[in-house]
Amino acid sequence: MTLPVRIEKARVLIEALPYMRRFEGKTFVIKYGGHAMVEESLKACFAQDVILLRQVGINPVVVHGGGPQIGQTMKKMGLVPHFIDGQRVTDQETVNVVEMVLAGKVNKDIVNLINQHGGRAAGVSGKDGPTILARKRTHTRPGPDTEAPEIIDLGWVGDVQRIDTGLLELFKQSDIIPVVAPVGVGANGETFNINADAVAGHVAMALQAEKLILLTDVAGVLDEGGTLISQLFPEQASKMLREGVISGGMIPKVEICRRAMEAGVQATHIIDGRVEHALLLEVFTDRGIGTLLRRA
Repeated sequence: MTLPVRIEKARVLIEALPYMRRFEGKTFVIKYGGHAMVEESLKACFAQDVILLRQVGINPVVVHGGGPQIGQTMKKMGLVPHFIDGQRVTDQETVNVVEMVLAGKVNKDIVNLINQHGGRAAGVSGKDGPTILARKRTHTRPGPDTEAPEIIDLGWVGDVQRIDTGLLELFKQSDIIPVVAPVGVGANGETFNINADAVAGHVAMALQAEKLILLTDVAGVLDEGGTLISQLFPEQASKMLREGVISGGMIPKVEICRRAMEAGVQATHIIDGRVEHALLLEVFTDRGIGTLLRRA
């Protein structure tokens, strides 16, 4: 390694130092999904990033998705996925697959990934504790013939009713990184499939996290011309939502970020998980790489 390269590495560490000091003892809730969960090099970078966060005194809580893995498993089992308005219809057979894939295979793969890279992680289903208490989602859309909305039954799809932080607080007192599967439990013990972004947002709110970070497969929030917006305030986000600048799959992500900040989360980030070491670049550098949503 040449001297200029070594000097540059030292500069990177110096830039990161004030952020490490500022966030020591704070909680970061990280939604892990997309390409970062699939490509081997990105998986290794993610594991290294969360381990480093823990090593410098930050408490990372990982909430993961797993939609593609669910689809692949259903296909192998001869089951046909069915979606309404972009949401997976989850009958009893499907919810069994969802729980098996998310709380079993995917969750344990992530736990093993972090452990193999030198960290200590443990898997948590929403049923453990229980941690994620859920209720059945009521999904409506305009009726075809009347003014009354049409009620759509999505099956065992749920919304977060409450997060019980007891189990997660125990992990906070150790060096173990919790990895949370977005499977909730109802009042009568029912299993619910819940959107992972929503779970991450509610976990961040319940823990009063310093940061909520959503890893995505896009650069972040883009303006009308397709240029990345590095910093966004809630009132600006509301205007962009009304005007349709923020659209499609970015809408629920921005909405959960806004809700989290209203509930006390200090800052939220939407970042590109396809970038190696995206987490460290976002939180330990002056410019970051994605979109930071914060209070004015």
